[in-house]
Amino acid sequence: MTDFSKILDKAKELEAKMKESQENIKKIKVEGISGSNSVKVILDGNGEMQKIEISDELLNEQKSIIEDLIIAAHNNAKTQLKNKTNEEISKATGGFGIPGFKWPF
Repeated sequence: MTDFSKILDKAKELEAKMKESQENIKKIKVEGISGSNSVKVILDGNGEMQKIEISDELLNEQKSIIEDLIIAAHNNAKTQLKNKTNEEISKATGGFGIPGFKWPF
């Protein structure tokens, strides 16, 4: 029975750390850039776009170029967000190696 209570204690500890981690993830802000800083996209921890900046010089370019640079900046921001989210979750689960369990992101 002692092992079972230890498992429950670890589960409660993991739950508390995951809740803290979720709160920290909500506070994350990442900036994706493309075109030598001509497009910047800022995402929050939920992946919602908070801001987009397009340089004045870029507005003279073809529409398709601007669209491609916006997509590239957004994808860059998503990659950064994924990395930061994974780091935050790793902090919470670092001491809890759960064999065979893979996080969904």
